Amino acid sequence: MQILTVNAGSSTLKLALVGGDDELLAEHELDSPWADLDKRGLAGALGALDGVDAVGHRIVHGGDRFTEAVRVDQDVEAALIAIGELAPLHQPKSLAALDAVSRALPGVPAVACFDTAFHGTMPPAATTYALPRRLRERFHLRRYGFHGLSHAYASRRAREMLAPRSAARIVTCHLGAGASLAAIREGVSVDTTMGFTPLEGLVMATRCGSVDPGMLLWLLERGSLEAPELADALEHDSGLLGLAGTGDMRELLGRRDEEARLALEVYLHRLRAGIAGMTAALGGIDALVFTGGVGENSATIRARSAEGLGYLGVHLDPERAQDGGGDAEVGAPGAPVAVLVVAAREDLEIARQTRQVLS
Repeated sequence: MQILTVNAGSSTLKLALVGGDDELLAEHELDSPWADLDKRGLAGALGALDGVDAVGHRIVHGGDRFTEAVRVDQDVEAALIAIGELAPLHQPKSLAALDAVSRALPGVPAVACFDTAFHGTMPPAATTYALPRRLRERFHLRRYGFHGLSHAYASRRAREMLAPRSAARIVTCHLGAGASLAAIREGVSVDTTMGFTPLEGLVMATRCGSVDPGMLLWLLERGSLEAPELADALEHDSGLLGLAGTGDMRELLGRRDEEARLALEVYLHRLRAGIAGMTAALGGIDALVFTGGVGENSATIRARSAEGLGYLGVHLDPERAQDGGGDAEVGAPGAPVAVLVVAAREDLEIARQTRQVLS
């Protein structure tokens, strides 16, 4: 079965045709013309992809209802639209891609694969905010977690790479423009750093990560900022960009000014603390996995992260730590914790879940 995977991001639409043995048969990346998706190259791109048996869509938010992939029908699509208010910046783009591809490929079964679903196994202690019950129940306030497709694939691939060694307790680090960690025990998510929205947790390229909610209330109550302006600042003008004027990690690592130094120190401080927190949720750690654009390609970030984690048994091999461009084990031989780099392949995870649903 050949699966077309559809990944609607903030600025691009990524299409990949995955064969039955997980071989990548073809891929296309389009600028995101969300208003008229079918008129800006989608039809041509799909026309070049022969033999699509099914379509798997990355959907950012599944809410409380969707804790695993599901075949799309009218009821599911209506539910996804209703859930949209939980992810107003991301869900409309996923739904626009779903609608456009379905119209371009009528009759081809479509499956929705959710970034939140992998974290549906987290225990109540990890999902519950210490807020009044009336608010939690009325507004579905809980920690959902995101990047689930990436965390699921990276942890599964890590276990394959380490076999027959035991890797029951894995911390996965998805480090890209968006960034999050996950604590995974025997393939099951037990904690993660993102919460009700993708703003919680680590410092990211343009997102702030966790901040004091009292500070935000203070700004609103004083009239210093209106809610839309504050939301835009937290999502698009914070993180590394807010600290140093750029969200590009490669640029930051090449600079030597004080702003860049501080931005990196803040980023690494939160990252190391987050990794340690994930190990606490697992009661230890067998493997640390880096994935995503920064996680895969920045040996410097991996090395500087590991510098503060030696007490956990994390040690990098100075030579292997420079490996890049694919899956690799970069930890020191004989170290208590295996350290791996895994290329992000959300397309393979989407294809896998799509086959499971349709079989």
